[in-house]
Amino acid sequence: MGRWEPNARGRLEQAAIELYIERGYEQTTVAEIAKRAGLTERTFFRHFADKREVLFWGSGTLRDHLVNAVAAAPDSAAPIDAIAGAVESVGAVFQERRESARQRQTVIAANAELRERELIKLASLSAALADTLRRRGVADPAASLAAETGIAVFKIAFEQWISDPGEPDMSQIVRESFDELKAVTAGR
Repeated sequence: MGRWEPNARGRLEQAAIELYIERGYEQTTVAEIAKRAGLTERTFFRHFADKREVLFWGSGTLRDHLVNAVAAAPDSAAPIDAIAGAVESVGAVFQERRESARQRQTVIAANAELRERELIKLASLSAALADTLRRRGVADPAASLAAETGIAVFKIAFEQWISDPGEPDMSQIVRESFDELKAVTAGR
């Protein structure tokens, strides 16, 4: 039977994204997602708390990656450089999931509730980064400014990356975005 095939989480995620794009997020039920994936609703709820979590389940992993990268930055790194290195490092992780990132963003952009959740996720990432900078001895407001700025650059670079019709490198876009930020703040 289909429900015993491997990668239930991935199949549920793919089925949900397909249905959200075809029918809309609001019109899609958990039962339909499970059926499309060849699984049961019970299996769905073993992997996700609700249908929204299909789109946001990786937030904790992303947060951990960013926090660990900032924590591992050289002690001599300026706060913004520690943040830039962390944001750049997630580029490789995202690069291999570009099409699913595009599809996910299409679904989020079409729904106000999901856009709000995305903003909450970004605020949570910023708070985690600011906390990490504080643990490194960076005082406020510098810790908060660097973290908020880093997440703003991440958001803009991500949007540019998914909207580019070519095969852009997300890490390169992040680097270029931080360079642009430095030029803007230097008055160039």
